[in-house]
Amino acid sequence: MKILLAEYAMGTGMGGTFLLEGKSMLKTFVSSFARLGHEVTYLTSGTLLPAGNAITSTEENFRTVIEEEAKKSDAGLVIGPDNILAELTSFIEDNTLNLGSKPEAVALCADKVKCTEALLRHNIAAPRILKDEEGIKCVVKPRFGCASEDTYLTSNAKVPSGSIATEFINGEHLSVSLIAGEKTLPLCANKQLIEFMDVKNPSGLRVEYKGNTVCFSPSYKEELFRTAVEAAKILGCRGYTGVDIVYDGIPYVVDVNPRPTTSIYGIAKVMDVEIADLLLKNLLGGLPESVMMTAECSFTKEDFK
Repeated sequence: MKILLAEYAMGTGMGGTFLLEGKSMLKTFVSSFARLGHEVTYLTSGTLLPAGNAITSTEENFRTVIEEEAKKSDAGLVIGPDNILAELTSFIEDNTLNLGSKPEAVALCADKVKCTEALLRHNIAAPRILKDEEGIKCVVKPRFGCASEDTYLTSNAKVPSGSIATEFINGEHLSVSLIAGEKTLPLCANKQLIEFMDVKNPSGLRVEYKGNTVCFSPSYKEELFRTAVEAAKILGCRGYTGVDIVYDGIPYVVDVNPRPTTSIYGIAKVMDVEIADLLLKNLLGGLPESVMMTAECSFTKEDFK
């Protein structure tokens, strides 16, 4: 099959951490499809990967190139910032087999207010949304942000325009990686390295994602799996999905990412099957009942350099 893969930072030349993380995720998927013998095309503004066929793109023509290349491909997947991922996904959905979530599900998950409200309506535990309440410890973050971008811990929930404040849950920071679809397949639970940093910001302590231990196996792993599978089902996710959870006696769902997350960097190193094979079988049939993980795998953001 001819597979199109596009990641926003790689395809537009965005710098910094986003490019490093984006390159690592894109490389993981490109390499996996290539190992299975597929013809893989990926978008890049300049950086080349060891496998796959590079198509040059820029910030100005990124959308156009995705649309044009999708028409020539048998299947595709796009990775991008939450605030524009639904739009980017529509170019794949409208022109070839989309290996990820549908644009409608992407848009729902990207909106942290609507996503939280949907989960709570279906009795999934999630931090409650606060409205300018003094003295309650809360997490303030962009309504449509990602990757702990502009996220801080405070007791002064003066919520800026375009942001959301949610009740702080003092528990263990985890995630579940899964393949969502008609038959959802949990891959593993992961332990997130989260730091609360005092950067002399009057808003509060900055929340920073520093890395991950994938294939983490706490005694309550099956409870995490059940919650993540139900959350993905409620929101209509499809394909690789990451569900962020804080565990404090029960699992609280704090974010649902209907797209590849950095956890795949570690998962691909210890999983006994190719992630590319799972994405294809999720849509074409033959998805296994379970996968085998050979070990835990820890990494930090420094490993992406």
